[in-house]
Amino acid sequence: RCSTGITGLNRVYKCQGNSCTTRGCRIDSKTKLYEKDCQFFPDKDQTEKASIMFMQGINSVVEFCNKENHNREAPSLQNKMCNSRSTWEVISNSEDFKNTTSMVAPPPPPVFSLLKIRERIVCLVLDKSGSMNGFDRLNRMNQAAKHFLLQTIENGSWVGMVHFDSAATVKSNLIQIISSKERNRLSESLPTAAGGGTSICAGIKSAFQVIRQIYTQIDGSEIVLLTDGEDNSANICIDEVKQSGAVIHLIALGPSADKAVIEMSVITGGNHFFASDEAQNNGLIDAFGALASGNTDLSQQPLQLESKGLTLNNNPWMNGTVIIDSTVGKDTFFLITWARQSPTISLWDPNGTPMRNFTVDTVSKMAYLSIPGTAKVGVWTYSIQTKANPETLTMTVNSQAANSSVPPITVNAKMNKDTNSFPSPMIVYAEVLQGHVPILGANVTAFIESNNGKTEVLELLDNGAGADSFKNDGVYSRYFIAYSENGRYSLKVRAYRGANVTTQNLRHPLNRAAHIPGWVVDGKIEGNPPRVEMDEDAQTTLESFTRTASGGAFVVSNISTLPLPDLYPPSQITDLEATLNGDEINLTWTAPGDNFDVGKVQRYIIRISGSILDLRDNFDNALQVNTTDLLPNEANSKETFAFKQGNISEENATHIFIAIQSVDKSNLTSKLSNIAQVALFIPQAEPGPDESPSNPSPDENQPNSRVNILILVLSIIGSVAVVSIIIGVTIY
Repeated sequence: RCSTGITGLNRVYKCQGNSCTTRGCRIDSKTKLYEKDCQFFPDKDQTEKASIMFMQGINSVVEFCNKENHNREAPSLQNKMCNSRSTWEVISNSEDFKNTTSMVAPPPPPVFSLLKIRERIVCLVLDKSGSMNGFDRLNRMNQAAKHFLLQTIENGSWVGMVHFDSAATVKSNLIQIISSKERNRLSESLPTAAGGGTSICAGIKSAFQVIRQIYTQIDGSEIVLLTDGEDNSANICIDEVKQSGAVIHLIALGPSADKAVIEMSVITGGNHFFASDEAQNNGLIDAFGALASGNTDLSQQPLQLESKGLTLNNNPWMNGTVIIDSTVGKDTFFLITWARQSPTISLWDPNGTPMRNFTVDTVSKMAYLSIPGTAKVGVWTYSIQTKANPETLTMTVNSQAANSSVPPITVNAKMNKDTNSFPSPMIVYAEVLQGHVPILGANVTAFIESNNGKTEVLELLDNGAGADSFKNDGVYSRYFIAYSENGRYSLKVRAYRGANVTTQNLRHPLNRAAHIPGWVVDGKIEGNPPRVEMDEDAQTTLESFTRTASGGAFVVSNISTLPLPDLYPPSQITDLEATLNGDEINLTWTAPGDNFDVGKVQRYIIRISGSILDLRDNFDNALQVNTTDLLPNEANSKETFAFKQGNISEENATHIFIAIQSVDKSNLTSKLSNIAQVALFIPQAEPGPDESPSNPSPDENQPNSRVNILILVLSIIGSVAVVSIIIGVTIY
């Protein structure tokens, strides 16, 4: 608990029907901790004021814990994630707090506005300047925009279109999407030729005019701006954009796309995407596909099952499979694009039946097929034969939820920040869910493409180590430090689960609300309804699936072209654990890497102490364990190490603490690991006040008050009496 001034009773409280029994907590003879079913029941009447982060339901609690009253030894997530700092220490050291000026007067009363969701309003603002002639950009833009109009934009939405070069032209006023008729009509308005300069503000202002023809207030309307060039005058309309209330989504095409427009997307809350000139990476179609409305029900949103491409030289075939799982299948849409000549397309459903009714658009160099009804569940196979050499092909597959009552599997990807300055590391996140349930054990891969098309591939992990904060929560993470150049980078994530694994735990997210089992009122326990517990061993059949998702773009600056020394230490160990095997203490943890979570560290430093604060604050002065025989493994492997505790003889000995630092080949050291706590065998002359003397545990005994202790057992940071401990281990 935090603070330790909060009073209450430790009891085992069991209910069966309307009958409840209470007894004192017993000490587990193996762990020397209270038994698993022991719960803390706070007194209803308290005087302690801290801490809000522990138990808000106590009436007297009105403050955060601070440096003086924080319980640093509690087994709390805050102590683990915040290095045993109090809530107020964390808050007061944050940049938000430091940069905030205290108010001199009471805050003004709140103002409430009642808002109503209306139909989505989108205006496409498309660049057709002369530079769009290069790298097949104009045609690739039309392919992606047509896919957006045919498949992504929702029925009921209003869509308009503006072209711009050195001036802007309205090509279509707002049209409400009712059927394929409106979608095809808008597709016919896409630009057919490129030429002229680049005036981004002219395009945006024309979009405002298009929207105002139907809606005088353009708040909440969306502008999808695609450009490949720079415009020195783009800054002149930033204030107008900000005041308009419209949302600007930027799709930057190629390495020279205007960077000033990023500010427009940031200040309006829009998305920022980047597509390189490497057409096989399918960046433009991915960017437009990510612009589905977030306001529609998830069951009505198009989900990207596949997005891949190849540039073929001499080999004329692009073969592959697409998995359609049972959570999707409605409005399934296959799209194939090419750069030179229409290929021969073959597609078979899971039963081997060929699909023949592709619509071929030779002008836009694309072919597409919409599967009527609900597509068959299983593996769909495709084979595409090119008629030109070389040739670039892409394959994109979208689908929607098969059943509105069964949430589909989804993937959401992002970086930890939108802008970064070298050498600061970044983190990739991908959340894989079915509804609100995390999907575990998927193979999740991130593709990070630089300004000039170089792609870095990262395997994302949900192992609770390195960049990943929590194990098995469905969020897959990894550090990204492989910067190749200054400028934009794009993120794309692919999640896959093959047929070779038939079962997988589906963990429902833990309820983060504090559960109070009951209160102590006048010395008696008044119980609350129990928390619904999850069966940790429950398994469910999980079928194969694939998903892809765009994570948008980010910008990196200050990358040096000169050779640099090693800048990155090993990542922090966050999952250090210990178990007992005879007279040995076994440690386990996930291996960090030479550079955060990549490579292999040079060595480990393991130290122990009788004080958690001394170990944390004076790690270099703590007793060091001999690790000569400990040879590090590759990053993300499981490390194990055992050392013998010698004669530990101390009348009042209770606990010791263990922590690790990693050292790389450049002698850079990691942050201190989480601190594992080891409890010593505690002599029990008589039961404590919260134990039941008349009903002791069957395996409990009453040892003498002074013993030589050869048994150690694990606990993770808990309530501790800090003592001086004489420890007989091999040390340096």
